[in-house]
Amino acid sequence: MLSKVLSSAVLGIDAYIVNVEVDISPGLPAFSTVGLPDGAVKESKDRVKSAIKNGGYSFPERRITVNLAPADIKKEGSSYDLPIAIGILSAIGVVKKDRLLDYAILGELSLDSRVRPIRGALPTAIGVKRSGLKGLIIPCENSKEAAVVPGIDVIPVETLPQLVSFLNGEEEIRPVEIDLEGVFKTYSQYQEDFTDVKGQEHVKRALEIAAAGGHNILMVGPPGSGKTMLSRRIPTILPDMNLDEAIETTKIHSIMGLLHSSTSLIATRPFRSPHHTISDAGLIGGGTVPKPGEVSLAHNGVLFLDELPEFKRNVLEVLRQPLEDGAVTISRAIVSLTYPARFMLVTAMNPCKCGNFGDQQKACSCTPNEVHKYRARVSGPLLDRIDIHIEVPAVRYKELSAARAGESSEEIRKRVNSARSIQRERFIGKGIHCNAQMSSRHIKKHCVIREDADRLLESAVDRLGLSARAFTRILKVARTIADLDMCGDIEARHVAEAIQYRSLDRGVV
Repeated sequence: MLSKVLSSAVLGIDAYIVNVEVDISPGLPAFSTVGLPDGAVKESKDRVKSAIKNGGYSFPERRITVNLAPADIKKEGSSYDLPIAIGILSAIGVVKKDRLLDYAILGELSLDSRVRPIRGALPTAIGVKRSGLKGLIIPCENSKEAAVVPGIDVIPVETLPQLVSFLNGEEEIRPVEIDLEGVFKTYSQYQEDFTDVKGQEHVKRALEIAAAGGHNILMVGPPGSGKTMLSRRIPTILPDMNLDEAIETTKIHSIMGLLHSSTSLIATRPFRSPHHTISDAGLIGGGTVPKPGEVSLAHNGVLFLDELPEFKRNVLEVLRQPLEDGAVTISRAIVSLTYPARFMLVTAMNPCKCGNFGDQQKACSCTPNEVHKYRARVSGPLLDRIDIHIEVPAVRYKELSAARAGESSEEIRKRVNSARSIQRERFIGKGIHCNAQMSSRHIKKHCVIREDADRLLESAVDRLGLSARAFTRILKVARTIADLDMCGDIEARHVAEAIQYRSLDRGVV
């Protein structure tokens, strides 16, 4: 007796169809699973056996062979429980085969035959639609997430017997439908706002420039000056997320099982803030079958590294590829996967080990050599990829007690959107999206500066000892400042402001 059920697996951020073939033959009772299954898949035999019995069906005491094809790609996770159970019931004649090849089936089974949620429902739904199937049968908890994809029937199931009744035509289950535009609008609201931040107007200005041009930024200031508070509000001023970005971001979080059952779509820019004890695999991604790391979870959003010098040097060095390419490739013996990782890097650090260097109110207990060693923990190649360095001083009582609220995130975001629209038109067809991604060729073409601005920049490079990399970064930032001012050419005032955001190159904090 042979039966075939369709399921799905996720490789990278894309899904492919898996054929679950079940053969029941005479012989001593045995249950074997082939097709490169991992431990969780191999253990499914015990869950499936108990679920079938507790669902009110007879489990065949014969030799059962389950093949997961294609057999040369490793299968992992518990989502094959449900299709294996349906395959067994189909092979013994309990489930009719008429509708089996119309749907992909996924779900984890509990011992009492209930269906538990799985990971990767959204990329699975996209893969099912691409394969031309009628629909997807999935646990109820994942149904709203999968229903984001139009054009397929998403059938939610709670128990194994319910699914058997549906496949036999004895019970109709209504496909889940959602208002995609309404969901996108609902989930696109941020909980935080820049109106909560008192003072630090020059820092807000630097963050606006960073958001407008997609520039990476480093904030240097004593503990309690508001670096983390400001960083958490950066996503609220980034350009509005479109539906394609939302789906791509949701796919990555879905693969990692980070979506709540009530959340069908991530429509706000993600903010990821890993602890400084994180490993390089945790940051970039890894595993026998590579999974996304923090850089991919921050895709289309912000990756915030607080206490930057406390991160291990090898961990920071692995950031160089995603910062340059907007993607990260993880190679293992059995597979090589590429995950998207286009994010805005926001970092923060104290000016010295004690945190009081340069503070007018508190004395610094560090020697000049200790200050130098502390800052030297951050490598030059990483600093080379950070366009803006800004000092964040301690906030004084007068600013904290002020009744006037600051400018809202919505007002700042409007200016950022206007600047980004200029950049989209400028770089149309060139494969880049913002000023921070400009190469030397683009800088030469689009960063035309006036004569007075050229003299000012020459003076800054000569007198302040700025490096070639600082020169390039200043031009990029100045281009963004000019875009915010709706100016075609870069003027002296734009260059003067951009020079202020290279404090570490000047040896000043």
